[in-house]
Amino acid sequence: MAFNFQTFKTRALTAILFVIIMAIGLLWSRWSFFILFSVIHFGCWIEYQKLVTLFNKDYSKINVFHRYGVMLAGFALLMFFTNGELSVGGIFLNEAGLWLGLAFVILFPLVQLIAARNFFIKNIGYSFSGLLYISLSLALLINMRNRWVEEDYQLNLTVPLLVIITLWINDTMAYIVGSFIGKHPLSSISPKKTWEGTVGGIILAMIVMSLLAYATGRISITHAAVIAALASIAGTYGDLFESKLKRMAGVKDSGNIMPGHGGFLDRFDSLLFASIVVWFYIYFFL
Repeated sequence: MAFNFQTFKTRALTAILFVIIMAIGLLWSRWSFFILFSVIHFGCWIEYQKLVTLFNKDYSKINVFHRYGVMLAGFALLMFFTNGELSVGGIFLNEAGLWLGLAFVILFPLVQLIAARNFFIKNIGYSFSGLLYISLSLALLINMRNRWVEEDYQLNLTVPLLVIITLWINDTMAYIVGSFIGKHPLSSISPKKTWEGTVGGIILAMIVMSLLAYATGRISITHAAVIAALASIAGTYGDLFESKLKRMAGVKDSGNIMPGHGGFLDRFDSLLFASIVVWFYIYFFL
């Protein structure tokens, strides 16, 4: 895979704008973090439903309640996993998310049986898969931002940033390393990815995050290295999974939110897999 300077330049310039927007959402407060990933959640869902419709025409027949109700059910998951840290007018988001989720569980089958002319089990399967793929993944990321007590507040910010920065570093380094020395394709799903680039990206991400952990002292070097490795590996699978969805749908990008970066799913495909793996790691070991 030859190095393309113009492609790298486009990706770098649009990434700067992307980083600015992301930084505000990530660093300002827990509320800004929740709002940022709520927007990303709905953006991913719109693109996911578009992709599914392209390779499964029956999915276009789902009714309005199904199409948007499943998105709201996913949003209820995001609210539920705020861990009692966010509230509006005395109403905690996690409690509101629980009740919204229960309402969906009760109403969804009733509406499908009464209103849906064409009832396809596989359409429900695709929607349920979307809840796991998109909503649960982002919900667990939000949970990591609201997980620890105030005395350990730095972990609430450190762990999500560690995951996200790791993925940025891994993606960039894998592209650069693969461009210069990549010779062996990683997968037929994404022919441009190479084993050399993938392994190089993982190793460099681990090194950078370990150095940052050492310099800041916000998390142990061991935890930083393990989380970086897990996020990089899981993120690679997330990238391949989304590439498979696009190949099935016959499209190059899931959307066009930024030149050189595609849509929401293109930009956050790695995060959707990485957040689940890292959440389980910190649940048992951190």
